[in-house]
Amino acid sequence: MSPAASPRSGAEPYDALLLVSFGGPEAPADVLPFLANVTAGRGVPPQRLREVAAHYDAFAGRSPINDQNRALLAALRGELDAHGLDVPLYWGNRNWHPYLREALARMRADGVQRAAVFVTSAYSSYSGCRQYREDLAAARAGAGNGGPQLDKLRHYYDHPGFVQANAEAVLAALDQLPGGRQEPARLVYVTHSIPVAMDESSGPRGGAYTAQHRAAAAAISGRVDAVTGREHDWDLVFCSRSGPPHVPWLEPDVNDHLDALSAAGIPAAVLVPVGFVSDHLEVGYDLDTEAAATAAHLGLPCTRAATAGTHPAFVSLIRELLLERAAAERGEHVERPAAGPLGPWPDACPAGCCPNPRGWRPAVAGQD
Repeated sequence: MSPAASPRSGAEPYDALLLVSFGGPEAPADVLPFLANVTAGRGVPPQRLREVAAHYDAFAGRSPINDQNRALLAALRGELDAHGLDVPLYWGNRNWHPYLREALARMRADGVQRAAVFVTSAYSSYSGCRQYREDLAAARAGAGNGGPQLDKLRHYYDHPGFVQANAEAVLAALDQLPGGRQEPARLVYVTHSIPVAMDESSGPRGGAYTAQHRAAAAAISGRVDAVTGREHDWDLVFCSRSGPPHVPWLEPDVNDHLDALSAAGIPAAVLVPVGFVSDHLEVGYDLDTEAAATAAHLGLPCTRAATAGTHPAFVSLIRELLLERAAAERGEHVERPAAGPLGPWPDACPAGCCPNPRGWRPAVAGQD
């Protein structure tokens, strides 16, 4: 049965779901070409590329991200099947195989007419949203006439499923500390640093990247506090800076922040990789390697919470967003749950949202 003819039991008008991710190298020979794809046009010094390439040595030259996407696809297939949703799944990456253009070519060949798109990036910024939308538009154009219409599902940083998955991970990480949940640990929410100018232009009015992370952190912390009966102080910090030294990026760096916490007498910390949905290289190297070494050097008890990964609440979130958007496209009233004060993100990004700093390019799933 072709995807366009498959029974979808509530997913209409969509006849497929496309998982879109960043991508990562799967062999040592892939590393530098992959990094060249990621940093094209950004003026990143060659020395910095070589430094980052060396981070892959501890992972045998292979990023975990593609395997994690395969696991997410398998979990999502089970979730959809369990709810009678015979929706074909496709997968495409921005920066490595399987590329978006390859996924769109398969979808066109399979007769897919309209697909919902789930992106493994939960927040607004040029690199975290608009660039994905631009690459989707380019891949669709490359598929030629008959390429599927693509509707990106809304941001989910404050969706209850994302909050639940992260809160349960924080509770598990607290249990690993000396004294367990009784320890007055500081929750250190970590995300990928971006240029300050990119944060200032994120969203329709600026500042959305940091505002959304803070909203997610507050919602997760609220759930943790409700379970433990203890209020935990928290901070938002950053990792993985890669730009030219003269360009301001968001700070503080996670390692500098751990140093400051130790100096202030904070007894313990939990690193919460709230900016990432799976344990890929930034988590495995920047947190599990570098930040863990910093904490050990300082004598600061520190654990790291798991990412959402394939947590059942996160997998269910994807199904729920698919059905929510499908119902909206059919003109039905739908609930749009959001755990924080910012409210649910619109289905289509507002005009002028997260502009490309190098000039306008066509993008799907936006009001412009």
